[in-house]
Amino acid sequence: MRVAIAGAGKVGRAIARELILNGHDILLIDRDPEKARPGVVDGAAVLLGDTCEIAVLDQADLPTCQVMIAATGDDKVNLVVSLLAKTEYGVPRVVARVNHPKNEWMFDEAWGVDVAVSTPRMLSALVEEAVTVGDLVRLFTFREGNANLVELTLAPASSVVGSRVGDVQWPVDTALVAIVRDTRVISPSPDDSLEAGDELLFVAAPDQEPALETLLTA
Repeated sequence: MRVAIAGAGKVGRAIARELILNGHDILLIDRDPEKARPGVVDGAAVLLGDTCEIAVLDQADLPTCQVMIAATGDDKVNLVVSLLAKTEYGVPRVVARVNHPKNEWMFDEAWGVDVAVSTPRMLSALVEEAVTVGDLVRLFTFREGNANLVELTLAPASSVVGSRVGDVQWPVDTALVAIVRDTRVISPSPDDSLEAGDELLFVAAPDQEPALETLLTA
């Protein structure tokens, strides 16, 4: 898969390295000659230029990209890049970094964003997940699908402890996608049992989160 990354700072380079390890074809774009120098990330192509300029995006050959990642440290730039990638070049999947939580509301389909990744919100969610047992924690929002990735660590008093996955009446538009138990990650089957201390990961519609939390904490 060909992926263009706008912004070759620490975040952009880290994303590039991970994607290259997974076998993807990566193009890093940045207007800073130091960040866009050849070899800045082993295995990644680089392009020197301003990603807000059509000429630079033409040179990047965005129509051949399956994914555009707007990963600069400037929310205005990330929004412009996302809009151009989606509307002018028809990139199928656009992922944008949100630097300031107050701007998060703008990162939606109107600006061409399929998935918005807010670093402050994710860090906050991870802190909540680390210290909270028995409460539903929202980890990630899937913009396009109107669904969230949520987590709950089962308390010993939960009514579903000891139940089989297949026997639990989960709320509609809710899917249990993983059980984390000690050092194991379990892909749940109907016969798997639920134990106290299990970290349950769900993809759920936002309006079903209260029903899910009630079910798991009753």
